Amino acid sequence: MPGGRSLEKSTSKCARIWKGKKEDYMNVDKQEALFPATIMPDPDWWQALWPDPLRVVQDLGVTTGMSVLDLCCGDGYFTAALAKQVENGEVFGLDLDTQMLAAAESACAGLRNCSFLQGDAMDLHQLLPKPVDYCLMANTFHGVPEQTALAREIARVLKPGGLFAVVNWHARPREETPVLGQARGPRTELRMTPERVRTVVEPAGFQQVDVITLPPYHYGSLFRLRG
Repeated sequence: MPGGRSLEKSTSKCARIWKGKKEDYMNVDKQEALFPATIMPDPDWWQALWPDPLRVVQDLGVTTGMSVLDLCCGDGYFTAALAKQVENGEVFGLDLDTQMLAAAESACAGLRNCSFLQGDAMDLHQLLPKPVDYCLMANTFHGVPEQTALAREIARVLKPGGLFAVVNWHARPREETPVLGQARGPRTELRMTPERVRTVVEPAGFQQVDVITLPPYHYGSLFRLRG
């Protein structure tokens, strides 16, 4: 992953679930206990898994001219693809981790339609300067304890009829999702089916409009804001 760091040192966090001491925030072991399976992966196997991030965001329905929020953007792997896809649109990347945001800025160097925000996803309505057409949350939703509450906050920053996409690993045993010869992805018990995602997101004012297959091991649940 461009700008990425090793599995043992990298994190992408954005939901308000850190309740320990501030000095413990960058302790990876303690983070993993509260932000389950949202550690940024090593770049070699991540690129093998997602060789064409631009195609992924196209398949998820991101189009030219959109304003997009990349929520829990990590080191910007998908942020850069979003910026290229929207062309004259605008992309905001948000993460709690300032080191990840620095890596994301590096990944998006030369792309003038990207802005980055540091903060808590549960405060989105206070952080984003304006509503957006689309919110992407890739490979982190499974680790958010208060998923419906987060979906409600996302609803607050979308334009009427805006879209919210959750990219998840399929709910298969972890040993069945190898990349470069090793089992990858979140623990089996943390994986969510599309139906489970629907049941926690729709109460926040959304309607599921599609489930997109993202080979080899992912899907995208696409929701539209009602009203």
